[in-house]
Amino acid sequence: MALRRPALLLLLLPLLLPLLGCRLLAVELTSSNTKPVVQEFQSVELSCIIKSTVTPDPRIEWKKIRDGETSYVFFDNKMQGDFATRAEILSRTSLVIKNTTRMDTATYRCEVAAPSDTKTIDEINIQLTVQVKPMTPRCTVPKAVPVGKTASLHCHENEGYPKSTYSWYRNSEPLSPDTKSNAKFQNSSYTLNPTTGTLVFHAVHKGDTGRYSCIATNDAGFAKCEEQEMEVYDLNIGGIIGGVLVVLAVLVLITLGICCAYRRGYFANSKESGESYKTPAKPDGVNYIRTDDEGDFRHKSSFVI
Repeated sequence: MALRRPALLLLLLPLLLPLLGCRLLAVELTSSNTKPVVQEFQSVELSCIIKSTVTPDPRIEWKKIRDGETSYVFFDNKMQGDFATRAEILSRTSLVIKNTTRMDTATYRCEVAAPSDTKTIDEINIQLTVQVKPMTPRCTVPKAVPVGKTASLHCHENEGYPKSTYSWYRNSEPLSPDTKSNAKFQNSSYTLNPTTGTLVFHAVHKGDTGRYSCIATNDAGFAKCEEQEMEVYDLNIGGIIGGVLVVLAVLVLITLGICCAYRRGYFANSKESGESYKTPAKPDGVNYIRTDDEGDFRHKSSFVI
């Protein structure tokens, strides 16, 4: 038992020293907020606090990690890259970024090197999220759809961060994503996808006629497209049949007219036949002789004595 007591004291020593007022010679970092969220174009502070160190002038570095790539933000006591004009060190170790953009969304690592400490290096990661308001969504609404047919309405925007969700309105009233849970829409046959912004009517009816608009929403705000009219009309079968019959009647009349014109000779072609050509009269004293060389007739005079 006597041999075990020194080993037990060694194990308890790290816990007893702080209670006795002794300081461990190790640099240690902490943060007041490891997951800050800010809207685009605003300023944000990335908190990095030295909790303990005995090194009077420790070395401070900030790095940015985005899409698996690491780059310097603060190195050798200077801001690097585009941070040189819009970032600064606050309270010795914290980083302040001004006029944030969506490209600032990343993990930032605060590293402190304290050569005089037993533990000479410590680091802490800060996950920054820059929220971006949605842009005006692009909406597509069919202008006219016959009763009983399918109609697809689309709404989308790709600028907002986090990604937007979508809601549809008819005549300024919201359409419920779940038609079964809302008695007002139980007779409707549509499907609304808030993630993709697609609204599909599987079989439209006259009550679906109206002005449709869509709103894109995320944590940073919302944006709305202009209202567009969709008309649902009855399909006039009788009118279609009547139109077909009229077209057929016109075709029949045209055919009869062409036949009558042929019979009356309006389309007869005057063809030149061999009998219609008359050989000119032969003058007295002229004989026509055909030669192999010329391939035609030539005349030769003869004298009668």
